[in-house]
Amino acid sequence: MRPTTVRSSYRLQLRPDALTFADATAIAEYLQQLGISHVYLSPVMTAARGSTHGYDITDPTTVSAALGGPAGLKALADEVRSRGMGLIVDLVPNHVGVGDPQQNRWWWDVLRLGPESKFAHYFDIDWSPSNGAGGRLALPVLHSENDPAALTVDRSGSEPMLALHDLRFPIAPDTDGDNALRIHDKQHYRLVSWKAGLCGYRRYFAVNGLAALRQEDPEVFEATHRELAAWCEHDLIDGVRVDHPDGLADPAGYLTRLRRLIGPHRLLLVEKILANREPLDPTLPIDGTTGYESLADFGGVLIDPAGEPTLTELSRRVAGHGSDRIWLGEKEHRIKRAVAESILAPEVRRLVAAVKRDARAEHFDTMAVTNATIEVLAFVPVSRADYAPLAGMIGAVVAEVERRNGELQAPLSILVAALAAGGEAMVRFCQVSSAVTAKAVEDTIFYRAARLVSLQEVGGNPARFGHSLNEFHLANAARAVRWPATMTTLSTHDTKRGEDVRARIGVLSQVAPAWARAVTSWLETTPAPDGATALFLLQNMFGVWPADGRPVSSVHGLRDRLHRFAEKAVREAGEHSSWEDPDTEFEAAVHTWVDAVIDGPVGRQLTDFVHDLAPHAWSDALAQKLLQLCAPGIPDVYQGCELWEDSLVDPDNRRPVDFGARAGLLHALTGTPGLDVTGAAKMWIVAYALWLRRERPDCFVGGTYTPLFGTGDHAGKLVAYARGRAGSEPEVIVAATRYSVGLADSGWGDTAVDLPPGNWTDRLTGHTFTGRARMEKLFARLPVALLVR
Repeated sequence: MRPTTVRSSYRLQLRPDALTFADATAIAEYLQQLGISHVYLSPVMTAARGSTHGYDITDPTTVSAALGGPAGLKALADEVRSRGMGLIVDLVPNHVGVGDPQQNRWWWDVLRLGPESKFAHYFDIDWSPSNGAGGRLALPVLHSENDPAALTVDRSGSEPMLALHDLRFPIAPDTDGDNALRIHDKQHYRLVSWKAGLCGYRRYFAVNGLAALRQEDPEVFEATHRELAAWCEHDLIDGVRVDHPDGLADPAGYLTRLRRLIGPHRLLLVEKILANREPLDPTLPIDGTTGYESLADFGGVLIDPAGEPTLTELSRRVAGHGSDRIWLGEKEHRIKRAVAESILAPEVRRLVAAVKRDARAEHFDTMAVTNATIEVLAFVPVSRADYAPLAGMIGAVVAEVERRNGELQAPLSILVAALAAGGEAMVRFCQVSSAVTAKAVEDTIFYRAARLVSLQEVGGNPARFGHSLNEFHLANAARAVRWPATMTTLSTHDTKRGEDVRARIGVLSQVAPAWARAVTSWLETTPAPDGATALFLLQNMFGVWPADGRPVSSVHGLRDRLHRFAEKAVREAGEHSSWEDPDTEFEAAVHTWVDAVIDGPVGRQLTDFVHDLAPHAWSDALAQKLLQLCAPGIPDVYQGCELWEDSLVDPDNRRPVDFGARAGLLHALTGTPGLDVTGAAKMWIVAYALWLRRERPDCFVGGTYTPLFGTGDHAGKLVAYARGRAGSEPEVIVAATRYSVGLADSGWGDTAVDLPPGNWTDRLTGHTFTGRARMEKLFARLPVALLVR
């Protein structure tokens, strides 16, 4: 049977304690009524006990019993299929969870039997005598120098095990009998300090609890995709989302095998963070990405460039830097080097060893090759540079490094010889490059820059202060032609802030002088332990602050959420504290300051500031949502985001969603709602846009895209486009307001847009327009319009 055509998706973050297969089955009717065509599930395979995200899979051969097992997944698939809907599943091929060895039978067997384990080749393990652990598998699990003394032998079960606090490790055959330390010395693994810079296996980024798999091995691919093959055979699913393919040895080869497995008609999307102006490889057998790059477009077109000078100067004065293009470029290079030299040192060490082997230069100075390799990694401007459109990029980077640093010429020649061989060194270089970029940019710089934090988003480029209308339209037009079935999104489980939080923060670009004066006054009233940290946190607090005038203390859980976000932010930034070495004194000062902001005069003024700008924040939130829902591609709605949402970074964005309240509100909507704190207006446009996609699918995926431009006093404050069937006239027009703050005083004046021939009815209000539509009438009820001929 040909899979159900995907028109839209709704992302569900499954978790055993809040959203199982049965829970998802129960809300299928609501999602159908909302207009969703496909339920998009987070990973469904057996994960670490208590996991709230599912990416720490411990058994990739079984469906999670905690979520409802195979029967629960089948029941969910049957339910959505009976409603004309379908399923998209999130696949995690790059790694498995090994934080608790007992939960992962493959890992347990490798620890027990070493290289002789039948699963040893499943993992990317360094068994070489020079691996820093005497040829044993280094496990970075010790937290202190006294930990080895805490080792004991646990004989309470069917087999003896080494015990370290709550963790258990296997004992190899014929090695039991002595005390715990002597037994440990006979094992195929060696427990080492997590601060030692040793790790005997490739990881997911720098997460010790996630060990990478070797999908390039056909046996590993078959074992980890057996369930997926069965789902396809029994027509349970309609699409696959691939988590982090950049970590694999050969992403293109993997995706080719995956496409062969799932067939030509199922949707195949990859989680891919494209750098600024990096093209998606058109030779890959995929339908597109999960939409990070489109997220930057939909939000960026609403950012007012007029605010850039003021916010840059504020950042320079308060944070000590402008968070501008020059600063970001310098920081990226410096932080990439630091990341490669510290938390990713084990991966870099293996890369350098492979470089020397592949270049047949075993006797060349290791430090020199390491320095040259790290310098090249630090200048690679993309996640990994071995995709087809990027041919020649590594050569250009090497040339730039050589120009800057002539004494690296000799070790660079070693690196070039190794990369040219196209063997292990090239594979490891690209894998390490991906990890270095992720840890340095999204996980560090995006917590240090403080000019306009809504730009600091996965797939975003904070050096670009917004997108022009022309950029926006050309990006959409290209997507319509090249990637018509790619996913588009505004929120995911990985975004640093939810879509409505970003929209509100983006409004600060329209009121930059007022924001600068307020921040200056607030920091005088309530001095912060660090200016950059304060400027970063104040914007995020503004983004989630109650818009209805309530104090933060009266909003359940908000104070605690702000404190947890502040702690994560300062540790990710890594300037005053870190995950590896928390500065409790600095963190305590930040927590004290956060409370002083919440409870003091700053909090009261922030309440007024948020209240005054709330209509404009809602306007931008509706604008980006409607622009996304009707644009080229398949729009994904992240769970709960059909109403206003105030999520910050994970785990905040994985909080349970009240679907009952949403279903009740959807049923209660009988007329065009106004802009208010309920979010009813957002649900209204989500539902009408999704219903329209269901009614006229050919106008959207595979349909035409035509930019529309306004005329008159404020033509630049209108963003609009038309959609239609291929080869036919437009049938749908989307129009949205940008820069609404200035319009509050001036009004739209003579601004209008010339509509294509015909009568056009706004599905959101019922009003009809022909010929030239004046903006003051088009946007009389809502700041957006969805016109249908």
